[in-house]
Formats: sequence, structure tokens, C-alpha cells
Amino acid sequence: MGTSQKKMSNPAYQKIVPDCKRGAVSWPVGEDTAAEAALKARYADEGMTPGVIGDFRQLVWRYAAGQYRDLPWRRTCDPWQVLVSEVMLQQTQVDRVVPKFCAFLQRFPDPVALAAAPLPELLAAWQGLGYNRRALNLQRAAQMVVTRWDGVLPDDPSLLCQLPGIGPYTAGAIAAFAFNRPESFLETNIRAVLLHLFCAGRCAVPDKELLVLAGQVVDREQPRDWYNALMDYGSDLKRRFPNPSRRSRHHTVQSRFEGSDRQIRGALVRLLLGADGMTAAALRQRLAVADDRLQPILAAMVGEGFLKRRGSRYLIPPT
Repeated sequence: MGTSQKKMSNPAYQKIVPDCKRGAVSWPVGEDTAAEAALKARYADEGMTPGVIGDFRQLVWRYAAGQYRDLPWRRTCDPWQVLVSEVMLQQTQVDRVVPKFCAFLQRFPDPVALAAAPLPELLAAWQGLGYNRRALNLQRAAQMVVTRWDGVLPDDPSLLCQLPGIGPYTAGAIAAFAFNRPESFLETNIRAVLLHLFCAGRCAVPDKELLVLAGQVVDREQPRDWYNALMDYGSDLKRRFPNPSRRSRHHTVQSRFEGSDRQIRGALVRLLLGADGMTAAALRQRLAVADDRLQPILAAMVGEGFLKRRGSRYLIPPT
């Protein structure tokens, strides 16, 4: 879909439109291209026929030809690098991941390096990405890869799902991007495309149905490039239209960060990195948090392995 074929509404124009999750809200309103409108109409008449699949693939490939995003993890098929990128991209924007991805791999170029890394070093390298639990799960996954598979990631999604923090989406993405396997999986941009073009006017669409659609339309000859193109196209759709993903039964809105337990957990990690431990009283004073709120967070982080308690002091364990 070249630039000349795009028909965009005035980005400043706002219209009240119905939204499945919030009722009537203000959204930027876009307009389908002629190709998108024709595809929707043909699908409504025929269902998922070979002709519809062909038209859909042509639409996506045409868009990708002019709008491909050159991201560092797209320049490699190395399974470890793909795994790192997928974990980093969970709930984190692409622009924040790009510099962290490159720096992280310089320090931890393979599962062996991360498996043996001290926890403070790992958490320091992860700073700025948020959701530190992902870093801990990634290290535990690296340790499992080293001990179970001699440092080599398998290409089977059912085996990849055994790794800590790896669900069906991430396992399918690794299989596609690292091993070029035509797996069916969903992420927010893929979901947006399928909902917009094949579920028009519907709400609460289950992922089970969307996974079937994803499997029907995947380009089985070049799934790696296909999914990259599909994600780029979905990112564009979400700029042009009310987020189609809100019509998914499984869509959730990220909770507010300011004042949340997540914010306190991140602040605790920053305070304790490089420190020789701090008491709960000292942490409470630095964070201006009530004791009845801080204590459960500290207990949870000890249970998860982020912190250890030595006497009255909390610290990030060296190993």
C-alpha cells in the first residue's frame, strides 16, 4: 500500500465514536483505502476463500514494501537475540527497546553469559525497560537453556513455552523470527489487523477465533518477513483508526504507573543497586511510602528472588 494510495483524514479531526471498552470516547477517525474497503466487502461476501487470502497478502506486502521498519532485531535470525528482543518488547515501546537491546547483547551475547551474571549487573542493564520481573525470568530462561539444551534454543514452540516468562505468543514469535516456522500467534498489531479487516463491527472477539484467522492467512513460504510486515501494517492501522484491539475479548488497558506498586518496586531496585543494603525504615523514608504498603512489596520481592533480607537490611543478592 503505497503512500499515494493512502487516503488519510485530517489528523486534527476528532469525532465521537462508539468504543467497546469505554462507550463514547473521542478518537481520531481514519478512512479505509480502496484496497482495504474492497477486501472487507469481498470477505463479507465470500468468507476466507483463497481469493480473499491472496488479496489480503497482497495488501500487506504492498504496504511493507514502502513502510518497512529497520529494527536491530530484524537484522538477525539468532534465536538468543530474538528471544531477548521479544522479552524486552513485552509491554514496552519499540523506541525504548532499541538502544537497550543493543547494549544488553553487548554485555550478554548468549545464554551462557546471562545465566552466570550477578543479579545486580542484570538489573542495572535492564534499567529503563520497566517490569524487572521480565529480566529475572529471562535469566532463569537462559539458565534453563544452558542446563537443558546445552545453550541452544529449540525451534519447537511447545518446548519454548517451558521457559520462564515465555507464553504462546513469545514462543510462536521466536519460532517464526528465528527459525522461519509458519506458526500462528497474536500480538497487539497482528490482532489489530485481523479485527479491523475480518471482524468489522464486532466486539469481544476471542483470541481463539483470531488465531484461526492468523493461521489461515500466514505466508507459509516466508513467515519471518510476513509477520514483520503484518506488525508494521497493524501499527499503521492503529494510527489511522480507533485501536481495533479494543474489540478483542482479551484486551486490557495498562494500569496507571504513577503511584502504583510497580513504581515503588522500580524505585526499590534503583535505590538498592550498588548499595550495601538498607533497612525498611530507611527505604520508607526515601520513598515516602507508608509501612503497611511497603512491607508487602518487600516481602513479595524477597519471595521472587529480587531481594534478600540480612538482619534488618534488604539488598539485591549478588547471585
